[in-house]
Amino acid sequence: MTDLNIGTRTLGKASPLTVSTLGLGCMGMSAFYGAADEDTAIAVIHRALDLGVTFLDTADSYGPFTNERLVGKAIAGRRDEVVLATKFGRVQRPDGSVVIDGHPEYVRAACDASLQRLGVDHIDLYYQHRVDKTVPIEETVGAMAELVQAGKVRHIGLSEASAATIRRAHAVHPITALQTEYSLFTRDLEDEILPTLRELGIGLVPYSPLGRGLLTGRLEVDRLPPDDVRRTSFFPRFQGEALDANLALVAKVRELAEAKGVTPGQLALAWVLAQGDDIVPIPGTKRVTYLEENVAAASITLTEEDLAALEQAVPRGAVVGDRYGDMSPIDT
Repeated sequence: MTDLNIGTRTLGKASPLTVSTLGLGCMGMSAFYGAADEDTAIAVIHRALDLGVTFLDTADSYGPFTNERLVGKAIAGRRDEVVLATKFGRVQRPDGSVVIDGHPEYVRAACDASLQRLGVDHIDLYYQHRVDKTVPIEETVGAMAELVQAGKVRHIGLSEASAATIRRAHAVHPITALQTEYSLFTRDLEDEILPTLRELGIGLVPYSPLGRGLLTGRLEVDRLPPDDVRRTSFFPRFQGEALDANLALVAKVRELAEAKGVTPGQLALAWVLAQGDDIVPIPGTKRVTYLEENVAAASITLTEEDLAALEQAVPRGAVVGDRYGDMSPIDT
């Protein structure tokens, strides 16, 4: 693929942040989806920057900590090209369990640690990874606002927050973006969360816009590495009869994609992009080939007929299985 300009979109209105039309989710380069290779991951990040994908997403919990170090190493010498997003709040204990921490003192400490691992003097977009239901959101966002005032953070965001939480947070300090799962397979936020974001002028950053790989049409679950979490009950959509039902939906997407001369993954990404210019998906990948395929989706224009055909092929709610085996950490 030759280099191209994929353009930009703006997240947020009260605290606007211009980012590339597509971002790059870096999580899988270090955690959850099988073995990682640092050299290959850095090559993917460098190729992304060359293609104009300058919005990079990581988190302190990916690894934990290893993904931020990887991204920091990859962007060394190219910081001025990057819009850098990271997250705090998911704390992994020595026994492997995870707790959510939104206490102000933790917010400050986590930010300083992320800055050090990333090797930068500021974070462009700093998210609370999950809402701490034991700490008033006003206290957490108040601490995040202090980081903005100190120059350590430029913009703040939330992840997997409910509409009510978003409103309370935005009243303390402008929220630039919400990161949450959104794809042809996950559309529950369309009821209340997406209208709230648009009312308040907050951008949406969908993670897993390809349904954790299912919507690419290439994923063979029985051939995934043993340590890939998609093989576990943590992701019900990949198990047994649910997987069979969901692959049948993917087959319909494949038919539409072939008729349009694109891949299923490109069609699925184009659908997300078509939902509004305030939406910037962050598909993740560990391969340059798949990165280039994803980038090409930004140039695909879907007609009303295309969108209607996708709606018929994958009706909202048709996917079988919850997003996670344990939905309790999700703010509702």
